Amino acid sequence: MADTDPIEVGVLFSETGVTSSIESSQRFGTLFAIDQINEAGGVNGREIVPVFYDPRSEPARYAALAERLITADNVKVIFGCYMSSTRKAVIPVVERWNRLLFYSTLYEGFEFSDHLIYTGAAPNQNSVQLAEFMTSMFGPRVYLVGSDYIYPYESNRIMSDLVSQCPGGAKVGERYVPLDAKARDFDEVLADIRNVEPDFIFSTVVGNATQNFYRAYADAGFDAAKIPIGSLTTSEVEVSQMGAAVGAGHYTSAPYFQSITSEANRACLAKFRQRFGDSTAPNACWEAAYFQVHLFAKAMAASGSDDIDALMPYLLGSTFDAPQGQVRIEASNHHAYLYPRIGRVNADGQFTIVRETRDAVYPDPYLVTHALSDSATQMSPVEN
Repeated sequence: MADTDPIEVGVLFSETGVTSSIESSQRFGTLFAIDQINEAGGVNGREIVPVFYDPRSEPARYAALAERLITADNVKVIFGCYMSSTRKAVIPVVERWNRLLFYSTLYEGFEFSDHLIYTGAAPNQNSVQLAEFMTSMFGPRVYLVGSDYIYPYESNRIMSDLVSQCPGGAKVGERYVPLDAKARDFDEVLADIRNVEPDFIFSTVVGNATQNFYRAYADAGFDAAKIPIGSLTTSEVEVSQMGAAVGAGHYTSAPYFQSITSEANRACLAKFRQRFGDSTAPNACWEAAYFQVHLFAKAMAASGSDDIDALMPYLLGSTFDAPQGQVRIEASNHHAYLYPRIGRVNADGQFTIVRETRDAVYPDPYLVTHALSDSATQMSPVEN
């Protein structure tokens, strides 16, 4: 007799804490995909049931809740984590119990685990493109501003390396602020920026502090046309928090923006809003959280099991027609082929896409090759 029991999956995205806004979008993306799969008959007739906990943006709590999902709830697959510190807290747990974590956030690279599927951008799918664009458009002198944890440290190291490949390229400053930084925490940073006059600012400020940085920048009288902020972590969620007037003119590199004009993206957004309204602003992390659930469901339908050893042969090399384009999991490193894009915040609080790739870019988390010239040949201007 066919198994008709529900398939319980873990969902660890924060509803409270410093990264709750962006993580809430990942939670909604996950729920949206689960709803779609269940409405279409589930996985081989079995309903997917999410088991939620709120990790409150705290790494230790992620680890404890991952353990609880596995040992108390008997969950075999977990969708979750935003900050790299939280992912690194969960990795030992899923490895010890032979479980699987899907991670839908861009990250600093230089990592591999047999127990992870990485669906966010690796550095060669966003950092390289942003560095090439910002240095070619504004100049090679960069000031680095980040939140005080592992992702900004490593991402800034990569950006410094990339900028140094340009004639005259230099890191002219590097500052870090608390994860819960308020506007006043950026006063000294902005004073230093005014003093050294970089060509652009690279922001790895994350979560709810992002709006405070951009507002402090605007209040200090800086001009995005002269010293713009380029970021990998400022999405539609953060722009909606700060307001379009504050964000306008600044840049983000990501594989997905709401403003992608494809029919597939428009249809997906329409269905999401019909189901969830304006509960969150769709963004790259939302989209990765959405398509990774579909990848899981396809693999489970083919394997007949949610055991990691049964799933993995069907996950590796698998594809899905995501809103950004067809994505594929690279078997050699468990990361996704994605479509790098550069967007500029416009007056409507959306991103005007100014550069994009036509073909999906192979994920190279270890930056084996990462010359700026690679990006120049991959990216094409977008006529708007």
